[in-house]
Amino acid sequence: MEESFIISIDFGTTYSGYAFSLTSREEEVDPHVKFWGEEVGLETPKTPTCILFDEHQQFVSFGYEAKNTYLKKSGKDGRAMFFFDCFKMSLYDKKVTTDLTIKAANGREMKALKVFAEALRFLKEDALMTIQQNTEGLKFTASDFTWVLTVPAIWDHSAKQFMREAATQAGIVTEGTKNNLMFALEPEAASVYCKKLPSEGFIAENRGQSKLDQSPGTQYIVVDCGGGTIDITIHEVVEGGFLKELHKASGNGMGGQTVDRKFKEFLRETFSPEIWDEYEEKYPSEVRRIMYDFTLFKRKDEDMEITCPFNLGLMAQKKQDMEEYFKRVQDASYDEGVIKISKQKLRSFFEKSLWSISMSLREIFNKTRSIKYILLVGGFAESQILRRHITDEFIDNCKVLCPFRPQEAIVKGAVEFGRNQGAVASRKSAYTYGVSTSQRFNTSKHKEDKKFTNKDGIVLCSNLFTKLVEIDEDVRWNETRKHSFSPVEREQTKMYLKFYRTKKNNPMYVDEPKVEKIGSFVVESPDTTLGTDRQIVLEIKFGFTEMTATGTDIESGIRRTVNLNFMTNCEKQMREKIKMS
Repeated sequence: MEESFIISIDFGTTYSGYAFSLTSREEEVDPHVKFWGEEVGLETPKTPTCILFDEHQQFVSFGYEAKNTYLKKSGKDGRAMFFFDCFKMSLYDKKVTTDLTIKAANGREMKALKVFAEALRFLKEDALMTIQQNTEGLKFTASDFTWVLTVPAIWDHSAKQFMREAATQAGIVTEGTKNNLMFALEPEAASVYCKKLPSEGFIAENRGQSKLDQSPGTQYIVVDCGGGTIDITIHEVVEGGFLKELHKASGNGMGGQTVDRKFKEFLRETFSPEIWDEYEEKYPSEVRRIMYDFTLFKRKDEDMEITCPFNLGLMAQKKQDMEEYFKRVQDASYDEGVIKISKQKLRSFFEKSLWSISMSLREIFNKTRSIKYILLVGGFAESQILRRHITDEFIDNCKVLCPFRPQEAIVKGAVEFGRNQGAVASRKSAYTYGVSTSQRFNTSKHKEDKKFTNKDGIVLCSNLFTKLVEIDEDVRWNETRKHSFSPVEREQTKMYLKFYRTKKNNPMYVDEPKVEKIGSFVVESPDTTLGTDRQIVLEIKFGFTEMTATGTDIESGIRRTVNLNFMTNCEKQMREKIKMS
């Protein structure tokens, strides 16, 4: 029996955690989830995604410990330290480079790659230590495991590549073991987990004695409600229980943090921007404490009471009595050191986020009527307000299901994904991919400024975009596409292959707007006997998040391989690792 040692890391915007499995591939075992928070009297499957560095940018702590250490630091000491929370959102909806910097709570910046790498290093070391304690002291190293890192499906390739770089710097993998790291798209991991749940594994208010139907043709929407992003994927069950992605992942940055921001805006408006901004600057740790209290309250749909922080009360009372601030505020009041917020007010903080989720789902239902379920997962799905809203809104369209532990669905599903990497049989290509080629010039279809004459006197057109895969096309897991190219000159001993991607369906040229270069390599072809009848065979392997291109000169057998680079399109920063094999 083949042993399958797997560690999955769910690196979330608000909370992070890991799960592991030390069984053979054939055994069906619920993965072990590490529980956190003993030091603060809690037991949670994830720990806050907070990291603390000292004034010299040296790692201090992560999670509850980082949050607590920082909250206890007063004024000057706290301001000297670099404290980051919810920093994963710095990779959302942007082109990421290795030089990206992010702001700490003190306003100073650090290299994002270092922040992410140190967070992953902590999770890696904690996982290895936990496993050692659970296996009677057996020693394991990172290379003994397949590591599965979860990422939002709506992230750009560059953000996923950035995470691979951070994982490498964290020592999760090395150059020699890089195949030990794979990525699981968060909604896909959740989907794999929920497929196996019995009906009692789902929350009763949404359940109606339902579980996920596994018969081929069943279509369902997975809504991964995270702290940062809402990630929506549509799956169809195909023969053999595999999943097929029906539409490209969609979503937005309107996760649970949107609700937190609305609550903070409410406090700022209530106490006046002048008082709040000064308070936030002087007492950032108190602000974080009140926000943490709120994250616990927002899971329920009921009136809430939050203790007014000492220094906020002190600063506010210098201007007027506390009760005065709340006279103009609807559905909220102040009573002896406590801010009372009605459930109507609490619901109003959710409006923007819920509206955006509903709009995204409506768009899907307008295109297809075959959806049988909406599956709600992720930490934000713990909110009663969110679950009820989606259930009420879409009750006529389909059933709404939410597992009992929506926060664990992704990290446990990611372990399963590590055991069965082909669980999702095909996905939609997010881009059109192609290479730059030259062809004989055709006056009726080619631009005059692309015309050139080669050494053999043949008139050619340069910079043509030759399509490998079209946007929205189904690409099977680990599929390889082959294309053959010939040299444009008889005596040519090298072929330059340049790779591009675009959101366009059919670009004509590689230098059109919105077509970006993602890699290049040279394949040598020293034997020129056959002139232009020689063949270079190009193979593109569509991995999970990485894409690999291999070019082989058929005559000489010389091969070149490159991992296509999505992290930056600046030529000088192209970090293509070209290997001879």
